[in-house]
Amino acid sequence: MARRIEHLTTSRRPASDVYSALVDDAYLRDRLAALGGVGAELVAFNRTDTTTSYQLRQGIPAEKLPSVARGVLGGDLLIDRAESWTEAGYAGTVEVTLGGVPGRLDGTITLADAAGGGSELTLVGQVKVGIPLVGGKLESLIVEQVAVLLDKEAEFTTEWLARRA
Repeated sequence: MARRIEHLTTSRRPASDVYSALVDDAYLRDRLAALGGVGAELVAFNRTDTTTSYQLRQGIPAEKLPSVARGVLGGDLLIDRAESWTEAGYAGTVEVTLGGVPGRLDGTITLADAAGGGSELTLVGQVKVGIPLVGGKLESLIVEQVAVLLDKEAEFTTEWLARRA
């Protein structure tokens, strides 16, 4: 059974500024250097007039994983994350696969100006891990960790944009 994920992050910056960062390859490399973990890299980056898509690889060392995850993986966790953004409406999709685990996260991302100023980024999706007995525990763990990562990325984005102002 899949777990639903819905997470909102906020920024003091308007959606246009945040979007410009999210589709900037230099920003992505800087974010990976700061938050990407083991073996972090920008694997692919493609931009057209209206869309930007990219694939990121991030890693979490085994010693930072809960015991249930270490037992399944037997080593570090490698995460492949593909995002595709459309400038119109600042909307995107995200697909995350986990190395060594029959699991994935699929979702949509929207970025919009907030009523009181600033902007809001919302991820809505589902996490599915197809491992009997521990799949549900891993799904819950992934949902929790994605929320933590998105909060850290939002903070990084705010700081990154401030350094360029």
